[in-house]
Amino acid sequence: MRSATPGPAAADRSDLTARARVRDAAVGLFGRSGFNVSVRAIADAAGVSPGLILHHFGSKQGLREACDDYVLRRIRDYKEQAVRPASADQLLLTMASVEESAPLVGYALQSLLAGGDLARSFIDHFAADAEEWIAEGVRAGTILPSLDEKARARYLTVQGFGALLLDLTLNPPEDPSDFAGAMRGYLDRMGLPSTELFTQGLLTDRSMLDAYLMYVGDPPKA
Repeated sequence: MRSATPGPAAADRSDLTARARVRDAAVGLFGRSGFNVSVRAIADAAGVSPGLILHHFGSKQGLREACDDYVLRRIRDYKEQAVRPASADQLLLTMASVEESAPLVGYALQSLLAGGDLARSFIDHFAADAEEWIAEGVRAGTILPSLDEKARARYLTVQGFGALLLDLTLNPPEDPSDFAGAMRGYLDRMGLPSTELFTQGLLTDRSMLDAYLMYVGDPPKA
């Protein structure tokens, strides 16, 4: 007769499943409530003991680092699967509308608010991606060239996420878990003015730019 005790392979699979369950519960709670959520609350949501969390991750910080790695990897996967280049707003709205990925959006936004390594990696990734699709637009003649393409791509990334986070702070969703609704509300409020600025511009001449370049040491060449 076979032993009722699971073998090493079965035990390993169970162990990995418990680890993933804890990680997913942590991502959801951190995304909804921020990073002050207790280990006890995460354990309750995952249906495990706090001791098991410490066994797998060593500490709450270790759990946070594992969540950071997982969320950034998943968001990169979504970007790579996109058929067309997508802005941060478009990507986050698409992800927030999908039940399984919506917690990633909440976690990413909380991470940007909190700062730290994930926030930097997140912005660096989006800025590098923006630089690529903007360069494609410049080559195609649909986007004006810049004196500093890398700096422009990073500015657009930081400006876009900064506007998003400030707007969501001023207009918090009634349901903190409704990330899709929050993103749609932001686009409803900001879609027209942002699109107008990108397509029509703001100033009628470049005198402000010329004045700025006069006082910059070693300015980029036009």
